[in-house]
Amino acid sequence: MGRSSAATDVSGAGLRTLVVGAGSAGSALARDLLRTPDFGLRPIGFLDDDPDKDGVRVADADNPQHLLPVLGGLDALTDVALEHGIEVVVLAIPGLPHEEFRKVAAGAAAIGAAVRYLPSFLVALRRDVVGSDMRMLDVNRLIGRQELHVVSASVREVIAGRRVLITGAGGSIGSELCRQVFGFGPSRMYMLDHDESNLHRLQLDVWGEALLDDESLVIADIRDRPRIEQLFHELKPEVVFHAAAHKHLPLLERHPCEAVKSNVLGTENLVRAALDIGVERFVLISTDKAADPVSVLGATKRLAELIVQANTQAPGVFAGVRFGNVLGSRGSLLSVLAEQLRAGGPVTVTHPDVTRFFMTIEEAVGLVLEAGRMAQGGEIFVLDMGEPVRIVDLVHKFAEQVNLPNVPIRFTGLRPGEKLNEALFAAGEERLPTEHRRIQATVPPGQALDAVVRLPELYEAAAVNDTRAVRALLSELLPGYATPAPSVVEVVSAPYPDDF
Repeated sequence: MGRSSAATDVSGAGLRTLVVGAGSAGSALARDLLRTPDFGLRPIGFLDDDPDKDGVRVADADNPQHLLPVLGGLDALTDVALEHGIEVVVLAIPGLPHEEFRKVAAGAAAIGAAVRYLPSFLVALRRDVVGSDMRMLDVNRLIGRQELHVVSASVREVIAGRRVLITGAGGSIGSELCRQVFGFGPSRMYMLDHDESNLHRLQLDVWGEALLDDESLVIADIRDRPRIEQLFHELKPEVVFHAAAHKHLPLLERHPCEAVKSNVLGTENLVRAALDIGVERFVLISTDKAADPVSVLGATKRLAELIVQANTQAPGVFAGVRFGNVLGSRGSLLSVLAEQLRAGGPVTVTHPDVTRFFMTIEEAVGLVLEAGRMAQGGEIFVLDMGEPVRIVDLVHKFAEQVNLPNVPIRFTGLRPGEKLNEALFAAGEERLPTEHRRIQATVPPGQALDAVVRLPELYEAAAVNDTRAVRALLSELLPGYATPAPSVVEVVSAPYPDDF
């Protein structure tokens, strides 16, 4: 155990945070976190391998003598975090060797804690300019609510010692899933993607080297049923997290056949293979656009949900999760904003009143892992993301945090398939509570599953690239699905992200 076994009494709001490193960088970080509750992180104590350090004075405005204890060395992370209810682990040792960082990240994941580690953050620590740069991490102001700690230590029971397959592993959500799952001790973790460059980058991130000679890396296309069946029989995964998908809304409006091939047929290929070998748990990653869909993306992901939900009588557990827009994922709103601001603006927004639900990548991955743990079969899980956020307001808040308060905005108009306001649940869906107070679930009405029976017709139309027939079948399979009328705002070409 750590050097201090007494529970630390630290008042205030925010996620309970353990700072790794009690040197000048760590003390400066803890001081700024105490002084600025808006960061949403509440330091409880430190880990440090220096035996001479028992506590660190981190004076704040209310208590000039504030002393935070050193609770143990780096190898005591798991025990200390469990004893003190730690929710976030923040690295504050500039230049920490990569292998040591991996150990810390794995230890944090093993008890369900998030790890905060950003290159720009460590650069800031080296300059000892902590507060101003930490504001870049203040997602609470951007998403309009406190960030939630979703994943629990109980997730380990679902993953530890099991063979886990993650599809779309090279994407933003898939790669974060790989890092977190790895920390829970699977017997094997298979990372599947059709893009070899994504797999190369992923292996470098997870293991610190990328020799591409490990059987854990799998190149495959989920649309190739024989290949998927072969892989499932060879690898025999026990837990599957399905993150592979086409997800950029405007592209799928123009190419609906490709959306069907990947999002619908690809999902069915995986589900069939999972049923064939007796997978224990299968979790689909969906999107809030699947609730009363008006886009090809939403419609195809809703059909993917129904494929999963049609297997409630299977020996294994099949469920899904719906995401809002994920801050920090590749191609997400913040990355586009950063590029447009770096180029001098203007920032492009579709409509002055458009709103979206936002979540952090930690919340998104936590929701997936908790869904895998709580699911009993057929549920679609949704994180309570508070009130939707106006994109215009988010742009202004982001610009303020990077000291560009007068950023110009150009409105481009809603594109076909885009809603002015998203919903987390469809109008006819019942919201069911779960054991997690901020996660709800829904199960489909019986008639909704009738669409699954007619999916072969949709696949046939997509196979011959009959766009007209695909659109007509989507409308027949999902009553109420229709593309909204175009916006009255003049439409000009501009980059705008569609992500979950």
